[in-house]
Amino acid sequence: MNSNNDKLITKILSICTEVTNHDISNNEITIATRPKNLISLFEHLKEDTELNFEMLIDITAVDYPKRNKRFEVVYHLLSLTNKNRLRVKIFVNDDTPLPSLTEMYKGAGWYEREVWDMYGILFDGNNDLRRILTDYGFEGHPLRKDFPLTGFVELRYDEEKKKVVYSNVKLTQDYRDFDFLSPWEGGILPGDEKANE
Repeated sequence: MNSNNDKLITKILSICTEVTNHDISNNEITIATRPKNLISLFEHLKEDTELNFEMLIDITAVDYPKRNKRFEVVYHLLSLTNKNRLRVKIFVNDDTPLPSLTEMYKGAGWYEREVWDMYGILFDGNNDLRRILTDYGFEGHPLRKDFPLTGFVELRYDEEKKKVVYSNVKLTQDYRDFDFLSPWEGGILPGDEKANE
């Protein structure tokens, strides 16, 4: 392990009692916390002079539909002063809003909008949660595992109306069921009959 990472995680654990779990793998530090502790944890991480995580790089999420707390929200932080990176994970349900970090990190609003648009995770205190990557009339959240592969509607240009219109998705061909068997492992494929001649 990197001694710098060991010192950093020791420092984080000594001042941030909100940390519920931590891990160092591939020279990257990951910590976990609960939604109610999010603001106080980030205040410690940003304002402590030894930590100084002054930059929020990204917020994203991962959908695990079979878990009790379906979503894993992941924050990536950077300390330019100390040249350290940190990943913070929080696990939430569909209906649990997370506190917004827009008061602490001005760029957080954009990231929170993206996470809401793609996953439907709400951020309490962000007054600008509107679509950022999908169209304003879009229904659903496309990166959720329960979102249909084809979506609900499609956009196309209507030559008669001379404008873009929404229409229900019509598949010209059903989904195909591919046979991934190798000819060396079994299954009869066209041309196999010639091998017996």
